[in-house]
Amino acid sequence: MFESLERLPALEMEKRLVSFRSRVVEAGIDCDAVLIFSRLNIYYFTGSLGNGVLWIPMDDDPVFMCRKGMERFKLESPVRRIAPFRSYGDIPGILSEFGQSFPQVIGVEKTGINWALADNLKKRLSGIEFVPVDQAISRTRMVKTGWEADKILICGKRHHEALYGVLPELIYPGMTEREISIKIWDCFFSLGHQGMMRMQNYGEEVFLGHVSAGDSANYPSVFNGPVGLRGEHPAITQMGYSGRVWQDKDPLTVDCGFALEGYVTDKTQVYFPAAARVPDSVQKAHDLCIEIQARAAEQLRPGVLAEEIYEKALAKAKKAGFADGFMGLDGNQVPFLGHGIGLAVDEYPPLARGFKEPLQNNMFLALEPKIGIRGVGMVGVENTFQVSDGGGVCVTGDAFDMVRV
Repeated sequence: MFESLERLPALEMEKRLVSFRSRVVEAGIDCDAVLIFSRLNIYYFTGSLGNGVLWIPMDDDPVFMCRKGMERFKLESPVRRIAPFRSYGDIPGILSEFGQSFPQVIGVEKTGINWALADNLKKRLSGIEFVPVDQAISRTRMVKTGWEADKILICGKRHHEALYGVLPELIYPGMTEREISIKIWDCFFSLGHQGMMRMQNYGEEVFLGHVSAGDSANYPSVFNGPVGLRGEHPAITQMGYSGRVWQDKDPLTVDCGFALEGYVTDKTQVYFPAAARVPDSVQKAHDLCIEIQARAAEQLRPGVLAEEIYEKALAKAKKAGFADGFMGLDGNQVPFLGHGIGLAVDEYPPLARGFKEPLQNNMFLALEPKIGIRGVGMVGVENTFQVSDGGGVCVTGDAFDMVRV
């Protein structure tokens, strides 16, 4: 007999379902049930990365319709109503077996299904009105439960130990970006990193993260973040390039997430060769990023609007004369200061203009003020913070200076 590596507590699942249903009501979405398609959101609501479709009624127990892996799902999830599933056309019949009717208006996770499958869904379930519930899902996931917070806190502690405590002993100027990437993996895996990290925005991918020596940090990037990188190859724009050597007068920017039991923290650490003097302009830019992070962290309190934090940071960078390189140079510049984080690196909300989401206790956000310096590279910081009544609590360490190697 097999045993589950972890089983989501039934009370934890119920807490998430209650929160989600209230978010649906708050949003004014008029539906009697919701269909969840993506593996990640199925995991969030059930505790298992199930292969199938999850049915969440507004006033009854959920039903998981499983294409494959039912035995594993039963080991990991407290969901009691489970049935084999082959086609969307099977859904009404499966629900009737559990005494549930099939309503005329159904909420759907529209970003969890592609165009072809959505067409198939509408064909198999004709005459049904489908309404989006993606924002309700995002707003549910943005506030972490205590169960989730405990995992993130452990993840953040190990993340800091890896990048600040262990890695400086393993790297040195003269190594290539790829060699440094391998050392990062060695370090991360030794501390329990589970290898896979997830992005939820369509088309985004992540593998380890960004390892950028010198001007690599300003190399054109397709990733929605401020740090540039050459990556492994045009087909693999992650990690570091084997042809780029960390020179003895270059900053090294390492922007790599850490994953533990499904949850992620985000952190950027800048390293500088110990034998070289840090130029005044580089030190000034890095110090400004630390200051912006500190001021933004003070604002991570319930009720503060996400966009206010970004606007104040942008104004401070402009006043200091770093507007051009703040949050990336040229085409790498991004219009945000940070983002929510949890099961995915890029969770809701972004700290950006137009996002008036009031912060709440137990939200976790990555603050990442960075400045690109032409011909030099990128300096700055990124750390993961927990929103609290007393301001943001950093969960990825309390030392933000460049580490001399």
